[in-house]
Amino acid sequence: MTVVDRETPRTSGPSSLTTLSTTADGRRVPHAIDRALGPLRRLRGHQRLVGWLGPIAITLLAFGLRVIDLDNPKRFAFDETYYAKDAWSLLNNGFIQTYLKDADGNPKNEINDDILAGHTQGVWTGDPSLAVHPDVGKWLIALGEKAFGMDPFGWRIASAVAGALMVLVMCRLVRRMTGSTMLGCVAGVLLMLDGLHFVLSRLALLDIFLALFLLCGVACIVADRDWLRGRLAKRALRAEDGTLQGWGGRVLFRPWLLAGGICFGLAIGTKWTALYPLAAFGVLCWLWSAGARRSLGIRWAVLKGAVADGLPAFVHLVVIGGLVYVATWTGWLLHANEYEDELSSTQYRQYTGQGQCAKDDDSYQATDLDDSKKWPTADEKDATGIGEAWQSLRSLWYYHQDVYTFHTHFLNCSEHFYESKPSSWLLVNRPVGVAVTNDISPDAKGCDAPADSDCIKQVVLMPTPVLWWGGIIALLFSVVMWIGARDWRYGVAVVGTLSTWLPWMLYDERPIFIFYGIAILPFLVLAVTLSIGHLIGPSRLPSARRTTGVIVGGAFVVLTLVNFAWFWPIFTNQMLTHSEWLDRIWFSRWV
Repeated sequence: MTVVDRETPRTSGPSSLTTLSTTADGRRVPHAIDRALGPLRRLRGHQRLVGWLGPIAITLLAFGLRVIDLDNPKRFAFDETYYAKDAWSLLNNGFIQTYLKDADGNPKNEINDDILAGHTQGVWTGDPSLAVHPDVGKWLIALGEKAFGMDPFGWRIASAVAGALMVLVMCRLVRRMTGSTMLGCVAGVLLMLDGLHFVLSRLALLDIFLALFLLCGVACIVADRDWLRGRLAKRALRAEDGTLQGWGGRVLFRPWLLAGGICFGLAIGTKWTALYPLAAFGVLCWLWSAGARRSLGIRWAVLKGAVADGLPAFVHLVVIGGLVYVATWTGWLLHANEYEDELSSTQYRQYTGQGQCAKDDDSYQATDLDDSKKWPTADEKDATGIGEAWQSLRSLWYYHQDVYTFHTHFLNCSEHFYESKPSSWLLVNRPVGVAVTNDISPDAKGCDAPADSDCIKQVVLMPTPVLWWGGIIALLFSVVMWIGARDWRYGVAVVGTLSTWLPWMLYDERPIFIFYGIAILPFLVLAVTLSIGHLIGPSRLPSARRTTGVIVGGAFVVLTLVNFAWFWPIFTNQMLTHSEWLDRIWFSRWV
């Protein structure tokens, strides 16, 4: 039962303000101004230092785990054959070109083998490639190739750095949301020990960069929530009665939202799926701002906040994000002529959608293709100055239309051995084998198999099951806490999960893979960590609840560590006997 106490004055600010109540266990409920100012503002110097040292230590450990034997396997693994080579072309040509089929004069060797053998120059045709994802992630891969060369370590190091940075951002985000460095470090450890995150941090794929920029964008929006509330609270402190009047004043420039817009622009510039969480957290940002104004005395805060906060937020997040996104296509825009000449009449543009699906084979119907469709800019005379820039932007728009057709229609009839339905991702239904060496002789070095058996080496893109299965329970608890207890922190976990997961249900007719769910992972970890924090409770004094919470939470972290260690050999391409490999393939659908 909540006890109302209107006689206890605040210790700071206008003397007429009083606290509102105490909780059932006797703790004083702070005034809205105190809540807005936030617990982290009251931390001392050594507490702030520990708040950085702990996360940095975990980040360095995460990076160390990811960089060990990073060039294993010493070949292109899975879709590295696209992204690593696209990045190399960006670095050398400024835009993505198609590759020759042979570079060493021996047609029996594929171009991938030629590149691994050191033939890394003069391997392009000069024609632009119709890449179906934006360039940000590939530019980051290119930085590693620039620093270390066009080899497996070079094209994977950027992913390892991105994965480690995600751990740091995760630690700091949870610390901000909970006020606890310990819980922040728990979140970082859990993220570090997820198999999906670990393996993607060791491959030159785009999804780890998408997840990093998304997490940074959300962290900026959460930081903006604190910043705006603090700004409004200081205005309320200056008022005689400690409340805001009228609209409460506008805050046109919000630095954290500006940073968030940049991060979301880079996320969309990696993969378009970042558009969904941008929209979801944009709405959440507006509602948080309205809640801050309402708590400080503003009436009709939701409607007033749509103008006072919604419009500035739209500019910071959407407009700035859009400008950043367009800027990431600079290399393409500078070579728009090549794209207009070579790719203005692709099969994606010609596809009318009259057939049930589109495939690059003889199943096309005559009505499926329209040879007259091409970019209007392809037949226009080349402009100059501003006109040229506008023409290039229009060509980029038509290019986007072709890529959108590819993603939404052209793959609908395709199949892939490792494809999975997004509805099963949280259950870890169908991992992806990205590299495998089968039938290794028992006489081979490192193979301890019996004479009648063999060994196997494999890299599997798979979440750590204990973490994800426990995360399902934590997410359900988060829904209850967000709706029932109105705790905004759980809303971040729920909204983040839904906005990065549910959109994939719209496209489950095409091949999609479980590693696309890496964008879900930070919110899953957040739900687990908040649940552990709730079990432990807010009090630092010894109690049965605190003891139970520490035991349960600690046991879950240890189980996650043990589970991660068990799957380590198939995360890192280690030699296993066939029997040892089968011990790690828990379900037939994992094969």
